[in-house]
Amino acid sequence: MRIALDAMGGDHGPVPNVAGALQALGTTPDLTVVLVGDRAQIEPLLATSPDYPADRIEIVHASQCIGMNEKPAEALRAKPDSSIGKCWQLLATKAVDGLVSAGNTGAVVAGGLFTRKFLKSVHRPGIATVMPTAKGRCVIMDVGANVFPKPRHLLEYGAMGSAFAKHMLGIDRPTIGLMNVGEEEGKGHDLVQETYTLFRNSSLADRFVGNIEGGDIHRGKVDVVVTDGFVGNVIIKLSQGLFEFVMGMVGKEILGALSAEKELAARTLQGMVQKYHYSAFGGAPLLGVDGVCIICHGSSKERAIANGLGVAAQDVRIGLNEKIVAELEALPAVTA
Repeated sequence: MRIALDAMGGDHGPVPNVAGALQALGTTPDLTVVLVGDRAQIEPLLATSPDYPADRIEIVHASQCIGMNEKPAEALRAKPDSSIGKCWQLLATKAVDGLVSAGNTGAVVAGGLFTRKFLKSVHRPGIATVMPTAKGRCVIMDVGANVFPKPRHLLEYGAMGSAFAKHMLGIDRPTIGLMNVGEEEGKGHDLVQETYTLFRNSSLADRFVGNIEGGDIHRGKVDVVVTDGFVGNVIIKLSQGLFEFVMGMVGKEILGALSAEKELAARTLQGMVQKYHYSAFGGAPLLGVDGVCIICHGSSKERAIANGLGVAAQDVRIGLNEKIVAELEALPAVTA
């Protein structure tokens, strides 16, 4: 399979992207990586690792790069030869099976919207992310692609998130919860109340547990959390910040109180960080587009990029999009 990698995207430029691509080639034997970006910067980085499989890595030159702080739609129009735009062109023409980028998230999402290459029955793509819980892992969708969704969009997110949880995380019958300010039916604004009714009258009704609150996520109350992109983005950013704060404070207090077992405790804490850090999950898929798109954290290093490519390859390998379409086709038809 062929996956395009935005070699210029992210806070750290092409260095971790190229290194992550080479690492992914070593762990995923059926993968070919298409590095999209400035050839003059990419080729010297490849030259430092002469043992890489040259027949499984390609370069597609892109003369422009969209910065992390640029306005997405304006940047895509002003920079037609950007690495993000080139990745989407390759995906739209079926030259690659998927793309991975740690670049400007808004630009990555906008690139997908510009192509209008959505899966059948999808009205608006959304970003899903995997979150650790006390019972394993859950999927949260949407976490930033659609901050003004309609009830139908959220219903589709439940279906897409359920397909992802089943086929990517191995959860047989994923339960679905709707993020709200209370568990009782009738809580919240019009959007969640109308979405609640849609879920209750859909093919997902037997897996829909109703409304959930923020504290239920890490307890593992449901396998799929449905919310709008604004709230979802706040949830993941708050969770990341809280994780770093708690691990930092725990490490400081525990290691400061130990002497003989200090080295063992340090290794244990480091193992926890490696297990639950965002880089362990690779990236967040933009579900609903015709192809595979994985959005990595802007500060991604080599490990996160390699894992992101691995997730993209797994998506292609299992035919996730076909399974999503099957789930969506079981939903009730859109009404006026």
